Amino acid sequence: MSGDVQRTGSRSGRSAWNHHPQLPIEIAPYFNWPPEPVRTAKWFVRLWLPLTERGMIVGLSILTWLYLTPALERCQTLAFDWIAEIYIRNFALMFIVAGGLHLYLYSLSKQGRTLKYDARDLAENNRTFSFRSQVKDNMYWSLVSCVAVWTAYEVTFMWGFANGYGFMIEWSDNPVWFAALFLLAPFWTAFSFYWIHRLLHWPPLYRLAHAVHHRNSNIGPWSGCSMHPVEHILWLISVAVHWVIACHPVHVIYYQQIQIITAITSHTGFEGLVVAGRNRLAMGEFFHQLHHRYHECNYGSSETHWDRLFGTFHDGSEQATDVMKERRRMMHA
Repeated sequence: MSGDVQRTGSRSGRSAWNHHPQLPIEIAPYFNWPPEPVRTAKWFVRLWLPLTERGMIVGLSILTWLYLTPALERCQTLAFDWIAEIYIRNFALMFIVAGGLHLYLYSLSKQGRTLKYDARDLAENNRTFSFRSQVKDNMYWSLVSCVAVWTAYEVTFMWGFANGYGFMIEWSDNPVWFAALFLLAPFWTAFSFYWIHRLLHWPPLYRLAHAVHHRNSNIGPWSGCSMHPVEHILWLISVAVHWVIACHPVHVIYYQQIQIITAITSHTGFEGLVVAGRNRLAMGEFFHQLHHRYHECNYGSSETHWDRLFGTFHDGSEQATDVMKERRRMMHA
């Protein structure tokens, strides 16, 4: 969505930010009681119209299926050639999206610190990261581990559909359901992400895997998919819902692309992409930026109410920070 750039920030106090949205932040009104149909409709429209990240990913997934995916007939037998095609395509997509945003926002600094949440630069010469570089560390885990796991899940589906496993539908079978799956997928990804994310904060799993992602308290585009292979396997496995829910291969491609691409954009560290002085495309959520700074809050997304229900919602205020710190103290005690 486009709009005038607003420069709001807080450079004093315990929660100093270079920029933040209007506080306290809100979450989706889908489950509010009493219901708020008008506000809910406006929230939903804002996510999809006129030019939004989700709409762009729907278009990308359709183009990917039509022009960049092996024909199903080739996928009946596991073979190096068609698997390599999917791997190279996914590798290129990761590199173009994450690398392009990093180039624009950080290397070339095309919008400076406008709409950047955290004033700090990405870490260099820091032993916390592999290669002593945050960017190189993040690129390694994203390109080596994430692309491999992402491709493995997609290859499994393509082979399964080609051999008659699973419930595959065509547009002609049920066009309403076919289209609805594009709208419903983000709700399932938000639901599954919360529970998988909470599991990853279980201390043994956190130490084994999730700590790799949380090396990044100050995040950039390459941070979104920078995870341990165990976390990649758990995070992306939610696509398995399509083994029991009828779909088409394009839905699997879309489901995985919306997870991968929104992980990249939600970790840019910027609220939006500024072109010609206007915020042209909403990106990183302050909701998740708070999770990377404080860890024990905002496990889900602004589209779910689980954090509010379980008392882990941080709305960006100093009061919420105090509540979170007290809860954390009690947990450790």
